[in-house]
Amino acid sequence: MGATISLDYITHRFSRGAAPTLEKIENRIEPGEMVALIGRSGCGKSTLLHMLAGLLIPSEGCVRVNGHQVSRPSAKWNMMFQKASLYPWMSVRENAALGLLFSGMAKTEAFSRVDELLEMLGLHDKRDVNVQSLSGGQQQRVALARSLATDPEILLLDEPFSALDAFTRTALQEEVPAICRDLDITMVIVTHDIDEAIAMADRVMIMSQNPGRIVGELDVELPWPRRHMDAGFQSLRDQLMTQFKDTDDGLAGRKAITETTDDDAENAA
Repeated sequence: MGATISLDYITHRFSRGAAPTLEKIENRIEPGEMVALIGRSGCGKSTLLHMLAGLLIPSEGCVRVNGHQVSRPSAKWNMMFQKASLYPWMSVRENAALGLLFSGMAKTEAFSRVDELLEMLGLHDKRDVNVQSLSGGQQQRVALARSLATDPEILLLDEPFSALDAFTRTALQEEVPAICRDLDITMVIVTHDIDEAIAMADRVMIMSQNPGRIVGELDVELPWPRRHMDAGFQSLRDQLMTQFKDTDDGLAGRKAITETTDDDAENAA
């Protein structure tokens, strides 16, 4: 069963007195919902994802999962990064079962559980192969199997497909949401790729920068699997691009007002 995520007025500064990286972020993600956070580089979307994972604590406000404040990592949520971060001397099966083995599960039981996931991800015939011999896409599938093996309620994705070729990336953009729907997992993905956000999410949140805020949302009411060339897909892409432009125009306007105010203050002095 997926979990509810609540973002309760989150503000974050990396040092005392510094300008906020994130400011007054409030939102709610429902159980089993798949959400994409999109924004330009430096808007704080990965910082926010690290807070969801319990890897970073907000300066103000908090993250709650099923009503409980997040203060540290938990087996109830797992995170995938841009790099698969596999142990190169281990087999596919050993890497996928790592979390289960660390939790004290017997090897035979752990391997039995991950074998089902490897079958689902098209890696069953490679379960005893050393991970160094796999392609980048296959290694990310192993990382995905490792993330799913502990039966998480939440899957957090930090641009995990950005380094992959277009064909593999498109395949995983279809496979991961299908698995999350089948297993009823709440999913949050950070991306700067508008097409990826539409392909994978039920809802897209748009973030501005300096400071990072959620300034827009768009529901993605398209059938699965998503097809990039469909008229509905392209219409949503155009809507998101327009919202991005409006956000940039708004930021430019606020910056101009601030600079004018500063200049007036200096002249008055």
